[in-house]
Amino acid sequence: QKATPRVGLAILISLFFGLTIGLIAVLVKEFFDNTIKSIEEIENRGLSLLAIIPNLNLDSKKKRARKNKNAENETVKNLERRLILHEDPKSPIAEAYRGLRTSISLGRVNHSSSPDQGISLLVTSSGPGEGKSTTAMNLAITYANLGKKVIIVDGDLRKPVVHKVFNLEKSVGITSYMAGNNDDKIEKYINKSDVTENLFVLCAGPVPPNPSEILGSEKMKNMINELKNKFDVVIIDTPPLIAVTDAFIIGTYVKQFLLVIRSGVTHKGALDRSIKNLQYNGVKISGCILNAASEATSYGGGYYYDYYQYYYGTDENRT
Repeated sequence: QKATPRVGLAILISLFFGLTIGLIAVLVKEFFDNTIKSIEEIENRGLSLLAIIPNLNLDSKKKRARKNKNAENETVKNLERRLILHEDPKSPIAEAYRGLRTSISLGRVNHSSSPDQGISLLVTSSGPGEGKSTTAMNLAITYANLGKKVIIVDGDLRKPVVHKVFNLEKSVGITSYMAGNNDDKIEKYINKSDVTENLFVLCAGPVPPNPSEILGSEKMKNMINELKNKFDVVIIDTPPLIAVTDAFIIGTYVKQFLLVIRSGVTHKGALDRSIKNLQYNGVKISGCILNAASEATSYGGGYYYDYYQYYYGTDENRT
């Protein structure tokens, strides 16, 4: 007599091995994943977390595509360099940038001996592709929307991007001012943004052969001090810390130093090296921003986006 297949047992064995293999794969991936993914990993390094910026997910991309038919051809990377505060001011991400502004302002009142002085800050990251330029530009818009006179300075003289986002010519900027006559006024090189009132842009200018020397010059230091006297808020975007020394140089010219950490992208080794280099150069990190947080990439950070979506996301007519 032919033996009857034990179908139930076969299914159980298949499920067992499937779950086991899946669990092993997850554990192996976690073991070899050397990126920052949680709030705890940031705070354990003695860093203060100022804000959590939610990830630009597929739903937000589709929503923008309905408003702009060309948007469906854009990649997420391109979207992240857009001005969220200008294009979608009621989104969870826009609200997160406002929260960042509040954290910075409260920190100044609590820790600054002169809270009435203007704000000057630098935004950078340990490595490329972590969202420092996006953070700097959107933060500038939040201050401009408060009625502050704001200037965003593209201090990345190697791979500038600010002029692209604001649709400006990069031929006039920091490097052209540095190469000009000493009698030149800095106002000649500053652009008025058409994004919002009170927002001005100083582009990087033509890429020079000696960026570090230009940034470390006395003329550069005097230029930033002049901007601090002319504007309520000065925000400087700089190259990543792990690649070049530019941010370390500019960090000595400003009052606050902000570090952007991208969930699932920033490498722990690069972050640790950046922190040590900053300490060695006597630059204090004022606070960190956890960028692109989601349930998939950030333990302890994804809830922020979900709660905000639950509270605001379903109300299309909110004001």
